Amino acid sequence: MPREASRPFVTVHEVGPRDGLQNEAVTVGTPEKIAFVDRLSAAGFKAIEVSSFVSPKWVPQMADAGDVFRGIARRPGTRYSALVPNLKGLERAVEARVTDVAVFAAASETFSRRNINQSIDDSLANYREVTRAAAAAGLRVRGYLSTAFGCPFEGDVSVARVIELTAQLLDVGVFEVAVSDTIGIAHPGQVKAVLTGLTGAVQPDRIALHFHDTRGTALANVLAALDFGIRTFDASSGGLGGCPYAPGASGNLATEDLLYLLHGLGYETGVSLDAVVQASQPLEGIVGHRLPSRYLQAALATGSARASSST
Repeated sequence: MPREASRPFVTVHEVGPRDGLQNEAVTVGTPEKIAFVDRLSAAGFKAIEVSSFVSPKWVPQMADAGDVFRGIARRPGTRYSALVPNLKGLERAVEARVTDVAVFAAASETFSRRNINQSIDDSLANYREVTRAAAAAGLRVRGYLSTAFGCPFEGDVSVARVIELTAQLLDVGVFEVAVSDTIGIAHPGQVKAVLTGLTGAVQPDRIALHFHDTRGTALANVLAALDFGIRTFDASSGGLGGCPYAPGASGNLATEDLLYLLHGLGYETGVSLDAVVQASQPLEGIVGHRLPSRYLQAALATGSARASSST
């Protein structure tokens, strides 16, 4: 069905299966991960980040990446991606028949060395090799730029540095840069300042935004970004996730909350909000804690109330 011109389209890049689950203390089984991805596919997402092909020594939760990719039911029109740190990870991703891969750089030197044990310059040189090999294999490469709104070690990150590194990632060969608020420190005023500079140098359709809701500002940041023509946002079902460098963080921007906002504003996403609630709900029992998505919790409470009143 063709999109209505009066309803602009926003891509919600679902990262729950990877960024959402990777820091969970409970090891989530492969069958549960496969079922989660399949529920998300059925909800209508155009892009799902399924796993990462990093060393199991560093991210044990993602050790079964190949098995998960082999087990999922792939929906036509949906792109299934994975994080890769190097050529070895790319080889594993190609074997698993990923659609896209993603590389991850940082906007602060200390975070880069702590997170991937490489300088920023070395990481970009490495990713240039990865993007060339990925292109030869017919894969697109997405780039993440971590700590773009603040670093847990260095503090403020300049807008000029964000612009410079976004341009360098695009030059390396990524099709899109997910400018990321890794520790959930961004606020709408800062988002406007960053995007005023960034969209003056880079086309908005080459920029995605990845917000965390640590300080409760993720949706306000999305509202600010929409005014700059940004039309791709990362989100995690149930609000799963977080950053090990931001203790107590509530996690990524919740997909349900983002969809509720976007649909209320008249944007089209192609994703069923009710189906995302159904996709997220089983995870509470699997990870053993309440999921932070406000919309999800309201939906579950309403459902429980209706069930109680009908018995």
